[in-house]
Amino acid sequence: MSINMNLWKVNGAELTELGKAKLNSEERLERWIEVDSSILGLDILVIGKQVSTTYGGRIDLLAMDMDGNLIILELKKDKTPRDVVSQALDYASWVRDLTYNDIEKIATKYLNCPIRERFSNRFQSAFPEEVNNHHSIIIVASELDASSERIVQYLSSEYKININCIFFEFFQDRDNEYLGRSWLMDPEEVTERSLTNKTAPWTGLYFVNVGDGEYRSW
Repeated sequence: MSINMNLWKVNGAELTELGKAKLNSEERLERWIEVDSSILGLDILVIGKQVSTTYGGRIDLLAMDMDGNLIILELKKDKTPRDVVSQALDYASWVRDLTYNDIEKIATKYLNCPIRERFSNRFQSAFPEEVNNHHSIIIVASELDASSERIVQYLSSEYKININCIFFEFFQDRDNEYLGRSWLMDPEEVTERSLTNKTAPWTGLYFVNVGDGEYRSW
């Protein structure tokens, strides 16, 4: 279960709880992440927006960390609970096979400059020799239904998929607006779990000993 965040305004010895509000447009949240991705609590560089996949989908935001790994940032927006998780997994199946040339093409279109140049300025380090060795999925939402949360937790814990959710709570105090952030799961634990003890995928075959050392598969 995600953390339920509350916010209080401190005025001397008095505390006034701020009322939660509904974010009028998740495009605002997408734009905030574009301008300053540090609000996610991650050290990343956004390299693409509305990235078209060969499967007919569009990734809201695509980013890269300082090790050259790709991060899919999928905003819930108006998607149904089932769609937001299934689409994110579909995008990951496409991102997994991106080559350096593919990534460079995506990034150059979005950044209007070579990715190596922007990477060096962002991380103050040389561009890695290898890219896209690993990838991760982050679902960004103001709220998510309990079913989707359980699915994300299951994929992470049982199948070691690097998938997580970030929740942004929106508050208002007259003309002032505030934004709070919480994670569904500890991001470091999710990443570490995905890099170790990966569960072998089911091949679709069952092997049964039918006697005399003979094995048959279905």
